[in-house]
Amino acid sequence: MVAQDDLESGAADEELLSSAMQGRQVMNGRYLIGGAIGHGGAATVYTATDRLLGREVAVKVFRASGDSAEHLEEQMAEARLLARFSHHALTTLLDAGVETKSGAPRILLVMEKIAGSDLRQRLRSGPMTPLQVAYLGLDLADGLHYVHEHGYLHRDIKPANILLAPERRTNRPRAKLADFGISSIIGTPQGEFTTGTAAYLAPEQVEGEDAIPATDVYALGLVLLEALTAKIAFPGTVLESAFSRLARDAAIPDHLPAGMRSTLEGMLRRRPADRMTLPEAETAFQKTLVAELLRTQTVDPALLAEQEGERVAAVHRYDILADTPDEAFDRTARLAARVARTPMAFVSVVDAEHKTIRAAHGLPDHLAPVLRSDALCAIPISTGRPIAIDGVHVDPRTARNPIVVAHPELRSYAGVPLVTHDGHAIGAVGVLDSESRTFTPPELADLAELASALMRELELRRAARRALFRE
Repeated sequence: MVAQDDLESGAADEELLSSAMQGRQVMNGRYLIGGAIGHGGAATVYTATDRLLGREVAVKVFRASGDSAEHLEEQMAEARLLARFSHHALTTLLDAGVETKSGAPRILLVMEKIAGSDLRQRLRSGPMTPLQVAYLGLDLADGLHYVHEHGYLHRDIKPANILLAPERRTNRPRAKLADFGISSIIGTPQGEFTTGTAAYLAPEQVEGEDAIPATDVYALGLVLLEALTAKIAFPGTVLESAFSRLARDAAIPDHLPAGMRSTLEGMLRRRPADRMTLPEAETAFQKTLVAELLRTQTVDPALLAEQEGERVAAVHRYDILADTPDEAFDRTARLAARVARTPMAFVSVVDAEHKTIRAAHGLPDHLAPVLRSDALCAIPISTGRPIAIDGVHVDPRTARNPIVVAHPELRSYAGVPLVTHDGHAIGAVGVLDSESRTFTPPELADLAELASALMRELELRRAARRALFRE
């Protein structure tokens, strides 16, 4: 796809922005450029409107260069890399185009637009809580591990490259790793010069060694430490910042929870071979997350499964947290309403603190809570067994539920857990009725069969990804 000829090739990005502000169309008449939302050494990111689909997107416009062939190949490499990735903790590439007029080609990447801010902007208002950072660590370690398993390094992990998309009605941040402009294939020598941002370089990079997966682990550790303190671990000039980590370890505050301290210490060991791996970090963040939920009483302990850390790990393993349409979930919700003969049905996924409705049939938006303590589906998930309640306003398990209290028209509820092959309940298939009724054993059995069929499809998807990318 080629940008429309109105754009002067090789013109400054400010000229592109000026043209767009006058209502000009870019990228084949489909995207209208808005204001700049980020600047880097090689490109500027703008907000834009996709006129075809009626949605807001972000457009990354690379600066044109006299050495067009070399730079065009670098830009195309980033586009191909992003096109291969599909993970809830990575920004999604939606489209790409090339501007070729006047012999100065450059790539334009169209990406999903994250509604929140980046981590650098967020930390200007102060540090984040250990619970919030545990969520960030879990998302980013999972996403970065996905990148490494596909054979690539990021090499420029820093707060400005971490986008935050807050969940509705919660303080739970969702993190997405962005900007793969200097990423490289694992095992490929990086040349004479070290790349990356000085404040987040690993000791081996300062000493001139090639980046390896442990290098990204160190940078992520520094970023998460900064999220907890709102202070750069190694401040100063470029040289001061770079070389100070060769003389001392990053200072980790004593007041942090023990689990968080030990995880950061493991990620920030100076010798790469001594560092915690990303799967180890994921496990550690899961444990910290559960401990913080209990300490802060964010979630009723009765709703937590016996092996909650492992259960949360299973939720992330299936990569089903993204709030995007999925026919398998939609089909399951439709069939659930049909077999149970109810007007409302849903399929939900429950993370440590909240639930996400992945599909709904006859369910208004205002009946889609995200706080786990408000969720009816938390009951079958915490027990791992089906549940049927024919009087939700009188049953002690549901009578005080905020959704039930707020909606007197609800009368009956049934739910069955989505259980993985190794026994973890990661979500539920549920039905609601506006009439008091008793759900029969065959109806519950049918719902359980639908849940089992959906899990089989999720297992097949995961197996296909493992085979395709050799996970």
